[in-house]
Amino acid sequence: MNRIFKTIRPAILITLAALLFVVLPSAACAFDQVNSTFFGVAIKGYDTVAYHTEGRAIKGQRKYAHKWNDAKWYFTSAENRDLFVADPERYAPQYGGY
Repeated sequence: MNRIFKTIRPAILITLAALLFVVLPSAACAFDQVNSTFFGVAIKGYDTVAYHTEGRAIKGQRKYAHKWNDAKWYFTSAENRDLFVADPERYAPQYGGY
């Protein structure tokens, strides 16, 4: 019986080690992604720059869209879109909007 446990134990350790190499990097990458709708629209279509400049939530428009970090971002004006394009890290919500 002890022989079986001695042969199974290394197999379990190898399996656990392999899982750690798969799970930890994917957890670390989770914050690089953006919380978006089914259609790939970030923060449900609200203008993220308006939160900073107007101090309130305003729905963006498709004609002022920009794709960044695998999501579409909508803005209320070309000016807001350009501010975001120049420095997206400043305006994007923390932790991908989660």
